[in-house]
Amino acid sequence: MSRQVQGYVYLALAMLTVGSTVIAGKLIASGLPPFTATALRFALAFPVFLVLMRASGVRLPKLSWHDRLILAIQAGAGSVGYTTLLISGLSLTSAADAGVVIGTLPVVSAAISILLLRERPKPALLVAVALATAGVLSIAFTPGAAGGSLAGNALIFCAVVCEGLFILLNKRLRAEIPPLAQSTLMAGFGLIVAIIPAVFEAPVAPGISASAVVAVVYYALVPTVGGFLLWYAGAARVSGTEAALFTALAPVSAVMLAFLILGEPVGLNQIAGIACVLAAVLGLALADSRVALKISGGR
Repeated sequence: MSRQVQGYVYLALAMLTVGSTVIAGKLIASGLPPFTATALRFALAFPVFLVLMRASGVRLPKLSWHDRLILAIQAGAGSVGYTTLLISGLSLTSAADAGVVIGTLPVVSAAISILLLRERPKPALLVAVALATAGVLSIAFTPGAAGGSLAGNALIFCAVVCEGLFILLNKRLRAEIPPLAQSTLMAGFGLIVAIIPAVFEAPVAPGISASAVVAVVYYALVPTVGGFLLWYAGAARVSGTEAALFTALAPVSAVMLAFLILGEPVGLNQIAGIACVLAAVLGLALADSRVALKISGGR
């Protein structure tokens, strides 16, 4: 197997774990409050990341107060905000609908860059935003048949916006932080941010189910740690554009796993939604690849 094909396999597996977070979140939502589950997730992942850092010899760079503040905000938005909103949304909507909404992340991230960084939108991006919006609307206003909910879908979309802000804030960091070190910092900061509301959440929490605890352990070790290792192993073997294309597999895997594991029905609205989202992500990635090809002189 060539190095490039190995990269494709690693990236596909990484996106499969990303899609599985929707299934894990659905199970968690039925038996654990969101902040408690999030704190437990990072409490499990953080020491594993520390061990990986020590084993690989990765060290934390010296960080300015500016970068420390950015990392803390990133953890609050992208780590804690995303996870708690995802779990809260999944308590109201179906995993299949959530998978479609989560698939809009690349387009939402690009749109946030335009709004906050005042970047000039390219025609390809405007088309991608329109397609992604059509995909979300196809499931947002047809709840009921598959257990969907407008409020739940809105919470999932807010989770996507939080993750988009995480990506944007990453561009504001001044220091070059190795990926493993940054993941470790996110887990540590995330634990600190989530544990405070989790303390107040615990006394009023309903009965905790064993399946929810198992789902949190899975979420912490497989998508959080394993997904990180798979993604960066794959990204090291292929181009950035090729890696970006694989993000389109996340909503597909989420919808398929919702059908196979949770037994959720997948209707025409989800199929139409995921088709629009896939077209948006793939079109945006292909447009970027053409631009990169022109810049490099066709080499």
